[in-house]
This record gives sequence, structure tokens and C-alpha cells, in this order.
Amino acid sequence: MRIDSNQGAQALPDNQRAGNQAAVNANSSDTAGASSALGEDQAQLSGIHVQIQAQVQALVAQAAQLPESSQTKVAALRQAVLSGSYQASPEKVAGALFENLAADRAA
Repeated sequence: MRIDSNQGAQALPDNQRAGNQAAVNANSSDTAGASSALGEDQAQLSGIHVQIQAQVQALVAQAAQLPESSQTKVAALRQAVLSGSYQASPEKVAGALFENLAADRAA
């Protein structure tokens, strides 16, 4: 489809002009009351966007319910790792990995 910007406006038949003028008058009265809202940006989400927004809000609520980790424990662990004194048990690491995998498959 090609749009020709040099082409002038086409006149509407009389029967369509009356209907369009009524619509213009109706829109004019609607926008007169909403003149204070002009210039304000608005957005409405629909369909999948609303579902995603609801999922994000649910995840935020779940994260807010998680227990906070103790900053002192985290700092002590960080210091142990940096100093080289932290010794992880390979059996415990492997067991934790398998437990995590099992929990992911169950979910």
C-alpha cells in the first residue's frame, strides 16, 4: 500500500457528512470535560500483560515472606572464604546439589 502525500482530501457524500459531524460534536463535548487530562500520559495493560503483572506481584509477595539472612553469618562466611580457612565437604556439596535438583523436578 502506498500513501501519496500530494493527493488532496476527498469530499464525503452528504449522507456521511451528517453522521461524521455528529460524531465530531460528540467528541468535542467529551474532550471539553477532559481538557484537564490532556497532556497526561496513561497506559492500560491488557491480555498477557495483566497476567505477567499479576505474576510479578505474586513473586514480590513471596520474596517479601522469605527469611532474611543474617548479615553476620554472611560476613563470617565471606571472611572464611577469603582467608582460605573455609573447607567445604564434597559430600555435603553433592548432597545439596541433588536435593536442589530433586526439589526443582518436584516443582
